[in-house]
Amino acid sequence: METEKTHQEEISQRIEKKLEEPWVYSNEEISKSLDIDPEEGLGSSEVKENRNKFGANIFKKEEKKSALEILVEQFKNLLVIILVIAAVFSIIFGELIDGLAIIVVIIINTGIGFYTELKATRSMEALEELTKITTKVRREGDVKEIDARDLVVGDILVFKAGDVISADARLLEASKLQVDESALTGESVPVVKSLEKLEGDVPLAERENMIYKGTAITKGSGEGIVIGTGEDTELGKISSLMREAAEGETPLTKRLSKLARRLFFLTIVIAIIVAIGGIISGKEIFLMIETSIALAIAAVPEGLPIVATISLARGMWRMADKNALVNRLTAVEALGSTNIICTDKTGTLTEDRMTVTDIQLSNQKVEISGTGLKMEGNFYVGDSEIPPQEHEALYKLIKSSVLCNNASLQKGEEMEESKFIGEPMEAALLIMGAKADIWRENLLEDHKEVKEVSFDRETKMMATYNKEDSELYIAVKGAPEAVLESSSFYLEDSEKKDLTDQIREKFLESNKQMGREGLRILGAAYKIVNSEEEEPYEDLIFLGLIGLLDPPREEVKSAIERCQHAGIQVIMITGDQETTAENVGKTVGIIQHEGEYIKEGRDIKDVEKLSQKEREEILKTKIFSRVSPEQKLNLVDIYQKENNVVAMTGDGVNDAPALRKANIGVAMGIRGTQVAKEAADMVLRDDDFETIADAVEEGRIISNNIRKFVIYLMSCNISEIMIIFVASLLNMPLPITPLQILYLNIVTDVFPALALAVGEGSSDIMDRPPRDPEEPIISRNQWIAIGYYGSLLTTIVLIAFFTVLSTGDIVYTGTIAFLTLGFSQLFHVFNMRNTGSNFIHNEITENKFVWYAILISTVLLLVPVYMPFISDIIRSTDPGLNGWLFILGMSVIPFIIGQLWSSFQKKYELI
Repeated sequence: METEKTHQEEISQRIEKKLEEPWVYSNEEISKSLDIDPEEGLGSSEVKENRNKFGANIFKKEEKKSALEILVEQFKNLLVIILVIAAVFSIIFGELIDGLAIIVVIIINTGIGFYTELKATRSMEALEELTKITTKVRREGDVKEIDARDLVVGDILVFKAGDVISADARLLEASKLQVDESALTGESVPVVKSLEKLEGDVPLAERENMIYKGTAITKGSGEGIVIGTGEDTELGKISSLMREAAEGETPLTKRLSKLARRLFFLTIVIAIIVAIGGIISGKEIFLMIETSIALAIAAVPEGLPIVATISLARGMWRMADKNALVNRLTAVEALGSTNIICTDKTGTLTEDRMTVTDIQLSNQKVEISGTGLKMEGNFYVGDSEIPPQEHEALYKLIKSSVLCNNASLQKGEEMEESKFIGEPMEAALLIMGAKADIWRENLLEDHKEVKEVSFDRETKMMATYNKEDSELYIAVKGAPEAVLESSSFYLEDSEKKDLTDQIREKFLESNKQMGREGLRILGAAYKIVNSEEEEPYEDLIFLGLIGLLDPPREEVKSAIERCQHAGIQVIMITGDQETTAENVGKTVGIIQHEGEYIKEGRDIKDVEKLSQKEREEILKTKIFSRVSPEQKLNLVDIYQKENNVVAMTGDGVNDAPALRKANIGVAMGIRGTQVAKEAADMVLRDDDFETIADAVEEGRIISNNIRKFVIYLMSCNISEIMIIFVASLLNMPLPITPLQILYLNIVTDVFPALALAVGEGSSDIMDRPPRDPEEPIISRNQWIAIGYYGSLLTTIVLIAFFTVLSTGDIVYTGTIAFLTLGFSQLFHVFNMRNTGSNFIHNEITENKFVWYAILISTVLLLVPVYMPFISDIIRSTDPGLNGWLFILGMSVIPFIIGQLWSSFQKKYELI
């Protein structure tokens, strides 16, 4: 019995080893190890046994946050906690109106935050959608259609063009099989599949004998034996990475948390000092409680959470107008601190449309104008336009490319745009033909296709046999080296000549040069035969080389320059080959100097496994090719460990983990998968890199605005703290009451702060370097400014208070102090201009919302003075004409001094 058990364990170990690297074994070895007859498939008992052994074809579910959990999270904020404590103590000690007013502030802020964050991440649900399909399998000798969830290891998959693969499988049969694996690998061109086993540790993008869950069959048909289901598929591994990838915390979240902790500490320290001082001096306990509540209210900028939330929300709307949809509020501000943008190549930096740009004939180079799917273009030799139909070698090359083709092209109504079915590369050849007025459907009327020899991995060529009068025209295209090797002649103008070694070497050198230019290259040839039994790849007449380019977007170079000028590194990450990526990188300006690092994805290891030298090289690298999902995740981790704020773009399922971990995940809206969109913080509706640059600029404006209104609110609140603190130390009546402070904080302070929050920003915002992500929301210089402005406001209010204190009317005296503080804070908003900026023309004076805010706040300051019921609650009275003149005269002093001080500071030194 023990011997039998040991034997079973050995069998299981052998099976598991083969399932780990199935591409290194033949399909016969895989079938034998699983004890499967491909002609019969699994039986019902084997299906059940394998499901129990290897697991079901589903992903683990990620628990969704309930609405209640989202609501509770709104209170996990020290600023809110301080407000809650202040409200509770106000109510306990009889200050009911104060307490209720604070509760209203809490409800408003919580409501906004709850509403904007109710849409939780649904990434795993999007992944599950990929399993909600049916698939065909062979079981017990019959082909059956079953739910993809019911697939098990050992099942024989049967598929054809148009099918989505439902599990990972080792190919058993493949007929003209091509698979779109872009969602997993980033490779923009469908992969031609074969059955031969491979050797060694082969990258995912090069496993030609494998098919993977979530990929799509674009051409041909085949069968495969399932070797991985559910979590054990490559797609399942990505889902696991997504669960493990913690969402990157944004700089604003960190900064506001740090500010809240400082405020909390400041409030406690001041309250303790005042309490001890009051007890020592023998003051009444109730008076000390009232003073402590006033200090707590003064220390907390009640309007800060509301203004920050509204500022970010408005930033979302403005970005939406620029085709950037933001899913998470704090991501808006994080864009302003971004100093690395990791972007994919295809579709973001390039048009994602193959275009024939160059043709190398035997004696001349032909360039073709027009890009993408536009069918208008001309053929040039140097500066001279040539008619292709009158140039025999060129005409035959185009004719062969159009005949040796499986794509189809539909003309646009005005012959400007086209739609195609088939491979992008073959469509590009048809568009080249359309530019020469050589249409496939017209050619086939006189050149009916008799036979096709499909592209083969061994020969690296494809051929078609077409009728031409009483003969057959064989058109061939494929890898240049292979087509040249099969050719014995070449065409020069209209003359057929022997293809000597010297001429062949000349073509091969042209091939290398075109490759260095980032072109994908095809060779084209033809011959005339009498029978379809003739071998297609012998004694061909070589016509020339065809260079295809996925051209960079026209606006990308300037957008990248804009980012680089702003101190942002732009890094290209692609699944394509190094040479293609390098050329695009040079064209768009990512690579600016010779010798800059370009690396393959295999060099991106876990950060803990990298040596110091390897880490330094990666940090200098501008382009990464052949990158896997896990390597993208590692790259984000490497950058973040160096205190960078990383924006990562992506469109495929393979990008989702990195999008989630990055500080800012940016998904493509047009070609992006639902998984990528759900994992991202921002979705580009136009898939355009320039939109990222626009979003970064908007993020910087918002980041700068947030700093302005935080400095404004904090300087106002510091002045309130100092007024209460100084008065309590001098054993004087409180110049302003807790309710007056609350009124100023949530009524008059909020509107100027909102005006600062929605400002258009400075025109030179992209001339500055990114903010240090570790820098607090208020740096040392800003604290100096807050202390300076706070002291200035405090001094003016106390002078005004002590000046009229001799009247003996405590309500009148309090009104003077209350209104002096209110109006001096309103005028203080103009001190928030950038230091060194123009006194008259600056981002504050030219912000129309500032003027609206001052008008509204002025009216609101008059309400508690002249409305009887409100004035009784606030404890204020009409100061009279002389009182008003005194208030306005005192209020304008901080503005004048602040403007003089601001004019003598260095540019951007403080704000």
